[in-house]
Amino acid sequence: MTNSATGPLPASVLEALGRYDTPTICNAMEIVAPERRLIGYTTRPLVCPFPNLPPIVGYARTATIRATMASGLPAAEQKARRLAYYDYVGTGIGPRISVIQDIDGPDAGYGAFWGEVNSAVHRALGCLGVVTDGSIRDIPQWAPDFQALAGTIGPSHAHVHVSEFGHEVRVAGMSVRSDDLIHADQHGAVVIPLDVAAKLPEAAELCGRRETPILDIARSPSFTLEKLKEAMARSSEIH
Repeated sequence: MTNSATGPLPASVLEALGRYDTPTICNAMEIVAPERRLIGYTTRPLVCPFPNLPPIVGYARTATIRATMASGLPAAEQKARRLAYYDYVGTGIGPRISVIQDIDGPDAGYGAFWGEVNSAVHRALGCLGVVTDGSIRDIPQWAPDFQALAGTIGPSHAHVHVSEFGHEVRVAGMSVRSDDLIHADQHGAVVIPLDVAAKLPEAAELCGRRETPILDIARSPSFTLEKLKEAMARSSEIH
């Protein structure tokens, strides 16, 4: 496996972020970056065939694909572009997450770029998983421990090919630039600004402490509306 380069954030920060699921990271973002409550995360549902895998945290490798028409490039140029794309995926700061936009419009997902081969290749190149609005296939043969969030699951790759790479993409409502820090799990994905990343674990713990009194009474056999109101008041005083 390719050795990932050291990213701009300490590995300990990425490890700490990986201890929380993506909804909790989004909750924490509301505390440390409230201006991002409406942006920076997936807003449309994606298929996750591996919901039991832990959250992944890594730097984006972006690309666009299409499948409803052939690339139009000569075979040699197509091969060169694919190799250049793999070179891009396998270099730079890491660990990495592939973020791929399908630009076939209403036919997005017509052909699968992702399957047994590309999941294995990307894993070997240092990627932890993929977030795409395109389709995936070969689920039983998928690379072990390689996470996938996709627009759909389908059987064929049709004319799928990489159109561009390294540019800003938009997947399921989330805009992503190359090297953006991504947190993803079965729920979806979120872009984490580098300047707030180190603050998120503490904010996530605060969210948990605020939820505890409410959850305790909600799960209690002695639950009453009055006790819920008291718990919510206690929760609001936790800082």
